Amino acid sequence: MDMNEIKEIFFQECEEQLAELESGLLKLNDGDRDPETVNAVFRAVHSIKGGAGAFGLDDLVSFAHVFETTLDCVRSNKLEPTQDVLKVMLKSADVLADLVTASRDGGGVDESRSRGLVKELEALAHGEVPSSSGHDAPKPAAKAAPAAAPAAKAELPKPSDDSGFQPIPFSFDGFGEDDEPAVEGSLYEVIFKPRRELYSKGNEAALLLRDLSRLGEMSINCDTDALPALDRMDPEASYFSWKISIRTTRSEDDIRAVFEFAEWDCDLEVKFAEEASSNEELPMVPVPFDLSILDDSSAGEDAGQRGASEETVAAALSAAETASNVSRAARVAEKKESAAASAAAQNNAAAAAAGAGQTIRVDLDRVDRLINLVGELVINQAMLSQSVVENDATGTSAVNMGLEELQQLTREIQDSVMAIRAQPVKPVFQRMSRIVREVADMVGKSIRLVTEGENTEVDKTVIDKIAEPLTHMIRNAVDHGIESPEKREAAGKDPEGTIKLTAKHRSGRILIELADDGAGINRERVRQKAIDNDIIAADANLSDDEIDNLIFMAGFSTADKISDISGRGVGMDVVKRSIQALGGRISISSRPGYGSTFTMSLPLTLAVLDGMVVTVAGQTLVVPLTAIVETLQPEASAIHSFGANQRLISIRNSFCPLVDVGRVLNYRATQANPVEGVALLVESEGGGQRALMVDAIQGQRQVVIKSLEANYTHVPGIAAATILGDGRVALILDVDAVVAASRGQSMKPEMSLAATG
Repeated sequence: MDMNEIKEIFFQECEEQLAELESGLLKLNDGDRDPETVNAVFRAVHSIKGGAGAFGLDDLVSFAHVFETTLDCVRSNKLEPTQDVLKVMLKSADVLADLVTASRDGGGVDESRSRGLVKELEALAHGEVPSSSGHDAPKPAAKAAPAAAPAAKAELPKPSDDSGFQPIPFSFDGFGEDDEPAVEGSLYEVIFKPRRELYSKGNEAALLLRDLSRLGEMSINCDTDALPALDRMDPEASYFSWKISIRTTRSEDDIRAVFEFAEWDCDLEVKFAEEASSNEELPMVPVPFDLSILDDSSAGEDAGQRGASEETVAAALSAAETASNVSRAARVAEKKESAAASAAAQNNAAAAAAGAGQTIRVDLDRVDRLINLVGELVINQAMLSQSVVENDATGTSAVNMGLEELQQLTREIQDSVMAIRAQPVKPVFQRMSRIVREVADMVGKSIRLVTEGENTEVDKTVIDKIAEPLTHMIRNAVDHGIESPEKREAAGKDPEGTIKLTAKHRSGRILIELADDGAGINRERVRQKAIDNDIIAADANLSDDEIDNLIFMAGFSTADKISDISGRGVGMDVVKRSIQALGGRISISSRPGYGSTFTMSLPLTLAVLDGMVVTVAGQTLVVPLTAIVETLQPEASAIHSFGANQRLISIRNSFCPLVDVGRVLNYRATQANPVEGVALLVESEGGGQRALMVDAIQGQRQVVIKSLEANYTHVPGIAAATILGDGRVALILDVDAVVAASRGQSMKPEMSLAATG
């Protein structure tokens, strides 16, 4: 595995850590004070910082270090995670995500924003807690050094004359003047010897020493006596140990906290300088400690050169240990009070890992290819079954029975393969939290996002494509839906608005609802805007639902002025087109004064569907089964004329519009006789029920979806295409488009569909 592959794994793990970070911060924001939640948040930032340091991503390490320090104050109960504190931390999580993206894809971030947050985080770490009243909370008293600590004037210990070298000052200047080591404080001696396990768990001695250097002025010596000859070297072993003298104003606990995630995997001693016995001196050799060795390219070249000095080889080996272990970074259990407690925690973690399901990372292209192959298998199985049925009138041959078993196995394989692509919508929902925060800050509103059903699973292709329309809807809800705090208070509402994002399964589809408790749709204003923009006639008689749906018209906007958020006439029409491109539907319901709810209905997968194969004017169509409520054979007494061209069908003492599919799609010039066909009672979002009239039903089948736009062109009223068992191409009906056309909305197809059947 080369360095680029390791780096890619690191960025994949960063996405998981960022999701864990935001999830934990939102829990804290909701009042969760479970220590494990705080620890999980801290571990996420710590893990990102550790991996970033191994790849020399200094900007990311710099910000993560300050963020981690502030989180450590929360973890040690020095800082109360109030709403104001968490507001800063949530913004910091957003910047951390931007830095990860910039490190992976190139580009930069808003430096003024990141610098401002660094100052806010540092202020929080020093006890300058913001409050809603605008006054800072009193600073907590600094933790006193132990009584045995020597005076601040004490000098760093000098090595004995026979050591043959001078101590090497260790510092890192990538964090600005505010982070320069202190020159006063107590003297400590630290002896640090990593074990093999330290590297296998993703920790790195170089990064731990760099973190230690930030506590004060440090001198470091490296012991390489245990380093064997190159031919006897174990690449996974640990051969170095370090002896460090550090002058700092921090306490011994702060020094030990640097090694907190590694203390079970190393030998560690921390003493006051005057307590160190001279006869405990380790045999040391001078080793220049250069942070540039963490650059994988230079380290690899130096290690391969003949005649390299022992110091260079040692440095290169340290860098190699870093690179080889970053990809297997593991979460280490939290610090325990005793060695026995830590051992018990490790045993529990091992037992939990043994009981948890194992996972592997698979390239998405491989999964897509597998799905395509399974789709072809389904088509060929259907073709084979069709041929056998046509040549076996009795249907009792051994071949026929074998094909039935093959059909069942094919269906199970297909379901299993589709389950591989199924993923929870949680990552998309978590992304929306940031959108809400940013837009709310821009418009000066206080808004809280509540999510439900984050673990609802759907095909990854659907997840990838719903992010953009969902972002438009969130921005619209924040900008238009939720009132300002002043208006909400005047209306007797909580000044803080609420947006609720919900996902759930229903009838083989996924429903995503976005509800807000804002002012709802001002229908008079929407109607007037539509008239002003020549979208509707001034004397048009529209129902409340029809007025609400005007916001989905292209170019429609109720914003009084153009801003970065809205007012350009793009947004909700884009949402509708995006949802329809996924084979989905979107509807809206609103109560003036109480809020609005947008409902998106999407297919669970874009690869296969269960459909009813029907015949219309000699053409074969597939109607999605999820849209069909029931089928019935119309009787002459149940058919009623309405107006010049409209007909209704009576179903259980209620009337339902009858839609001639062949006429809507221009398959025929005149309407067919309903009594001679079959009616499919369908339900569409926003359009109620309609009875689609077809000539005949061929049967129910599972079909593989093939994109018509990718292979041909867009055809109004048609969602996609498929290949039937007899090899014919059948068009998959877009039920919503057909129903919309029956309500008077023209589809205006560019050509007769008879040529495409």
